[in-house]
Amino acid sequence: MPSVTPVILSGGSGTRLWPISRKSFPKQLQPLFSDRSMLVETAERVSGNGFNDPVIICNAEHRFIIAEELLKANIPLKSIVLEPVGRGTAPASAIAALLLVRDDPDALMLILPSDHLVQNREAFTAACFQASQAAEMHALVTFGIVPKSPETGFGYVQKGVPVEAVDGCYAVERFVEKPDRETAENFIASGDYFWNSGIFLFRAQDYLDELLAVHPDMLTLCEQSLSLGVRDMDFFRLDQHVFAEIEGDSIDYAVMEKTNRAIMIPVDMGWDDVGSWSALWDVSDKRPDGNVIMGDVIIHDVQNSYVRSSRQLVAALGVRNVIIVATDDAILVADMDYAQNVKDVVETLHTEGRDEHLTHTRVYRPWGWYETMETSTHYQVKQLTVKPGGVLSLQSHKRRSEHWVVVAGVAHVLRDEDEIVLHANQSTYIPPEMKHRLENRGEETLYIIEVQSGSYLGEDDIQRYEDIYGRR
Repeated sequence: MPSVTPVILSGGSGTRLWPISRKSFPKQLQPLFSDRSMLVETAERVSGNGFNDPVIICNAEHRFIIAEELLKANIPLKSIVLEPVGRGTAPASAIAALLLVRDDPDALMLILPSDHLVQNREAFTAACFQASQAAEMHALVTFGIVPKSPETGFGYVQKGVPVEAVDGCYAVERFVEKPDRETAENFIASGDYFWNSGIFLFRAQDYLDELLAVHPDMLTLCEQSLSLGVRDMDFFRLDQHVFAEIEGDSIDYAVMEKTNRAIMIPVDMGWDDVGSWSALWDVSDKRPDGNVIMGDVIIHDVQNSYVRSSRQLVAALGVRNVIIVATDDAILVADMDYAQNVKDVVETLHTEGRDEHLTHTRVYRPWGWYETMETSTHYQVKQLTVKPGGVLSLQSHKRRSEHWVVVAGVAHVLRDEDEIVLHANQSTYIPPEMKHRLENRGEETLYIIEVQSGSYLGEDDIQRYEDIYGRR
């Protein structure tokens, strides 16, 4: 296979998989099928076999989690590009294409989402080989999934005449939005329609040429945001102000529906976009009673259901076709037929000014993570877990004080000009306005119980002075 550079898009929030998926920790960073996140499984799928090191385009908020996930999985990267705001797949792909043609004018790029399931890796790789042959002839290739059912949650691609130059490829007749049930059934019966996977392969320069022809303003702004971008540690940060001016759009709308070079490769590779809990139930291994059970769960007389717990015990009795998902701070109970409506709950949380759709009780930071254990009006209790070598920023708070108790490990604490070393069962007090920093210089993980008290306990009550991770 000609050398192909994967471009993995990791900007989605996965609202229909709430309460597991949250804005700060969306579904692509979650281990939904195994002990590995969907992002890692996607990156592993495009390693070896003629694939170059991937480019990751992601939300700046997720950068440290993504970098650490891929480092743990020993997956080398070409670049991690940070989007200041989401603007859709078309601008993200343009940024990647601009980067690739700098090094190779003939570079081939494979655009793929980070949160899709592919169960047949061999079929996927074979399709990439076919697509790369077509792309070398200047075609823009989309992967059409052989449909299993008249699915109304997917868009469709209608195949046209066969492409003689590449066996098994077809001209794209048209792209179709998500249809109603009757229309989807007619699509399936015709044999000419395939699910739109959102996976594309083409020469980077060909994509840029097509984008220039139909959306020159978008391309110009992408070029400017790239030229004004800056290197930030292991990341490349696009210019925030220029990128925000881009009118968002998808590859489908911006380019593929307008070009006369679009072709489709039909592929049956066990694909699913896992866009809902019912979809996850459908593709998961089931017990003889039709249930998918994960975590600490007890069931009696339950059938065809998805029951999952992140921590606490969940017991279910005498129910059918339901979704039960429990996290530390939220429980979802829904009929399978209402799986697509979970996003309405997320919208309600947003409207009511709550934060259960934004973060979990455990929040990841580049130095480790913290978890809220108890909260009230004027106090809050957290557990801080600082990995070896982790350093919190030099900071102060205006409206709260903090008490730190070391549970395990050794803490190096800076309090204004004084540095102290704390071992297990030792503690210190940080009053308001005091500059302070916490550091783990040891080889063991540091665990601390933090008690905050004051008139305001929000995470935005922080003044950073120094930060080794470049946070502002």
